[in-house]
Amino acid sequence: MLARLFGSQARVKILKLFLLHPGETYYIRQAARNVELQVNSVRRELDNLESFGLLHSCVSQDKDSDLSQDESKKSQAKTENKNQVKKYYYVNKNFILFEEIQALLAKSQVLYREDFIEGLKQMKGARLIILTGLFVNNPDAMIDVFIVGKIDKEKFKKFIEKMENELGKEINYTLMDYQEFKYRSEITDVFLYNILEQKKMIVVDQIGIS
Repeated sequence: MLARLFGSQARVKILKLFLLHPGETYYIRQAARNVELQVNSVRRELDNLESFGLLHSCVSQDKDSDLSQDESKKSQAKTENKNQVKKYYYVNKNFILFEEIQALLAKSQVLYREDFIEGLKQMKGARLIILTGLFVNNPDAMIDVFIVGKIDKEKFKKFIEKMENELGKEINYTLMDYQEFKYRSEITDVFLYNILEQKKMIVVDQIGIS
């Protein structure tokens, strides 16, 4: 949906990176790594967004070099061991449509969350699934997803990676089998107690905690 609206999936990823982290600055290769896109594609989108007025940039010296070894040697000879200069991009919060675009991206996160919940419900073997952390706006939570049961770990890992890519954020999770969950419940384990007592969303409950 957003790709159709903004023209490309690459642009959507970059918009998410900057507008969902408005206090951060990124140089081209750093942004490319974060959104997992080719450097040239990211450079083109950043230049377009800057010319559009949504992004600003500044130039700063940096001791770390993104150049290849050969390029680095040539650069070092030319600059006589001076620090590398990088162009950093950041959001223009005074852009006339900044709040509107940011709100639109935030709302899209809700849709991704709903897709995420539906995907979790399809995980066979899960007896308890709890969402907390970023899914319930609780930044103090230790994890975002807690699952009890025996599920396909490889399938789950791929599912998590896909959703991380969509959300533009890391998802922290804990998988636990029922025997361990039962034991920790009996001894009033602090980690488990915090999960069950803090703000949360119960997606699946075949254990009966709710």
